[in-house]
Amino acid sequence: MNLIGRVTRLVRYPVKSMAGESLEQTAVEPYGLYGDRSHAFVDETKEGWDRYVTARRIPSLLRYRASLLPSGSGEEFPEVRIEAPDGRLLAWDEELRRDVQSLAGTRPLSMIRWRQDEQGLLAVDSAAILIVTDRGLRRLAELLGRDRIDPRRFRANVLLAIEEGGPDDDTALLGKRLHIGEHVVLDVREACERCSMITLDPDSGDRDVSILRTVNEKLGLIFGVYASVIDCGSVRVGDSVFIGE
Repeated sequence: MNLIGRVTRLVRYPVKSMAGESLEQTAVEPYGLYGDRSHAFVDETKEGWDRYVTARRIPSLLRYRASLLPSGSGEEFPEVRIEAPDGRLLAWDEELRRDVQSLAGTRPLSMIRWRQDEQGLLAVDSAAILIVTDRGLRRLAELLGRDRIDPRRFRANVLLAIEEGGPDDDTALLGKRLHIGEHVVLDVREACERCSMITLDPDSGDRDVSILRTVNEKLGLIFGVYASVIDCGSVRVGDSVFIGE
């Protein structure tokens, strides 16, 4: 196997389209990082994937920070804690629903909290885990004429630091199997086609359309890659990443 880099950041998003939580270590399940997108808001007037309420429709969702509490049963995911933009601490309850409903207008919203035995139903996008590399971020910053760009804009689950001699572009990982730590194996399945969410500042919610325009014009709207889980296990920041069979 060939060493290509190491894990420098792990992020779980317990609530779809809210800000997530940085982790030092987490389990990797068939659906992705443990508890990722295990909670979501849905528009009761819509069906299928379109029913999920995201920051494309309500940009302010990105300013709510979600984290999973430590406890949980074998069937239920742990309770989620939400920090609102004004600093209030909220739970996954009617008070939070009213908060988000006030941002959504007249369309009625409801809340979903999956059980762990409903893994195939979690509100993950495309394949299980979204990966971005430091080289990709540096390249985009150069295209924008900036010193750096905030990786949080791209809502990756895993940020990789690529070693010298490793792939120059995220899409070079397509079709490869990544071995992370002792047990986790990921199959890099497809490129991530970006949308307007990357224009939103994760702290202020202000839009910077130049980012999406540059990703579109210079990178064909592609930034980052999706991977499915072949072998489950535990990953931690600092784990080595290999390409292998």
